Amino acid sequence: MTVTVQRQGPVTLVTLDRPECRNAVDPATASRLYEAFVDFERDPDAAVAVLHGAGGHFSAGFDLKAMSDDATEWLRQTHFGQGRDDPSLGPMGPTRLALRKPVIAAVAGAAVAGGMELALWCDYRIMESSAYMGVYCRRWGVPLIDGGTVRLPRIVGLGRARELVLTGRRVDAEEALRIGLCEYVVDEGEALPTALAQAADIARFPQHCLRADRHCVDAQQGRSLEDALRHEFKWSVPVIRTEGLKGAARFTAGSGRHGRFDES
Repeated sequence: MTVTVQRQGPVTLVTLDRPECRNAVDPATASRLYEAFVDFERDPDAAVAVLHGAGGHFSAGFDLKAMSDDATEWLRQTHFGQGRDDPSLGPMGPTRLALRKPVIAAVAGAAVAGGMELALWCDYRIMESSAYMGVYCRRWGVPLIDGGTVRLPRIVGLGRARELVLTGRRVDAEEALRIGLCEYVVDEGEALPTALAQAADIARFPQHCLRADRHCVDAQQGRSLEDALRHEFKWSVPVIRTEGLKGAARFTAGSGRHGRFDES
C-alpha cells in the first residue's frame, strides 16, 4: 500500500509510503490519500490526524514519471464537490477538502512542489532541522494546482509568496520558521513523535468548541470585521450550551486548575 492509516486512540496517523521516490504522489496514491482523509473526517471517534512520509521525506510532489495520458485522465477526474456528501478531490488527493478536524504535518526531508502544497493544506507544520520546502516544480513548467497559490500568500504574506513562487528556491527549516511557513523546528527524527504528542493533547480538548473556533479562524478571511464578529458569535453560542456550561461547572468544582487536564 502506498498510503497507510493507523489509529492511536483519537489520533489518526496517515503515512505516504513510497520511499523509493521520496513519496512522490501518482494518481493511485492521490486517490488513496483522499480516501484516507475522507474516512478520517467521517469517523466519529477520530479527532486529529497527522500526515507524514515514510523513509525520511515528506513528499517530492506529484510523480512526474506519471505525467502522461494517465495523469491527464486523473486531472479530469478531480472535481470541486457539492458539500459533505460529495467531497472535493484535488490532483494530490485531499488538497481541496475542507475538513472540520485538524491535521498536523510532520515534515522530514523534502516537502517540495505538490508535497509543499500538501503541507500547506494541513493546519500547521512541524519540520525537522534538515527538512526543506520549495516550489521545485518551477523548473519543469508544472504549475501549482493544489492550493499553493492560494494558501502560501495567506500563510507567509503576498510579497514573500511571490518571491518563493517566482524563484522556486529551497527554503530550509529555520527560514521556514522565521517567515511563518512552519510553526516548529525540531531535531532529526522528532517531527513525527512531536506531532503525535501534540495531536494527542489537542484530542483531549472538548471537540465541538475546538472545531468551532478553528472554523471561525478560517471563516474570518475576506469578511469585514463586523461580519466576522457576527459569524463568530453565531457559531459559538450553540457550543456554549453544549460544552461551555459543562466545562464551567467542572472548573467551578475544582477541575483543571492551573492548566491541568486532571479532574481533581
